[in-house]
Order: sequence, then structure tokens, then C-alpha cells
Amino acid sequence: MEIIDEKPITFAEAKEILESKSKKELKYEQANALEHLKKFTKLSLKEEEKLKEELRKISKLNENHIVLICNFLPTTKDELRAVLYKDYNSFEEAELNSIIEIVKKFA
Repeated sequence: MEIIDEKPITFAEAKEILESKSKKELKYEQANALEHLKKFTKLSLKEEEKLKEELRKISKLNENHIVLICNFLPTTKDELRAVLYKDYNSFEEAELNSIIEIVKKFA
């Protein structure tokens, strides 16, 4: 198998991709991943797109940060610190509060 392109995707995007295949096409690991995603994906694909759009307005967030925030929906500073771990200190207090407020609209 050759990797042509690589990019981070959200849980909802992964769920959508796996659901588009028939049950017979899914390998064992893919079927398990789909079951996991069905249980733990909190937002629909449309809701995640709206959340991503709002998060992109915060210039310091890169695509990896946005995907992690969409997947885990941190609503406290401690949760956000865990998601942004190594880059957390590069954000100003106002930016962190803004991220949390945006996520709370969707969580």
C-alpha cells in the first residue's frame, strides 16, 4: 500500500468515511474503529465544520490543534491544556478563554 497524502481528520470525518463503506468491505480493525467512533463521536459532521470555521479565526491554532479540539471538546482550561500540551504556554489567556467559549457553544 502506498501513502499518497496524509492529513489529520476529526472523529466525525473518520466515521463518515467508514460508514460510506459496506460492512463486508471493512476489515476487522476498521469495523472496530467504526464501533468506537459511533460511541464516542459527539458532534455531527456539519457541527464540526462550523466549529472548525470558528476556531480558524484564532490565528495561533494550526490544523492539528483544531482537529484535537474538535475531537475532545475541552470545556475547561485543564482539559484544553491536555489537548494543546506542548503549545499551551504560547497562547495568551484571552485566546484560551476564547477557545473554551467557542467549544462550549457546541459541546
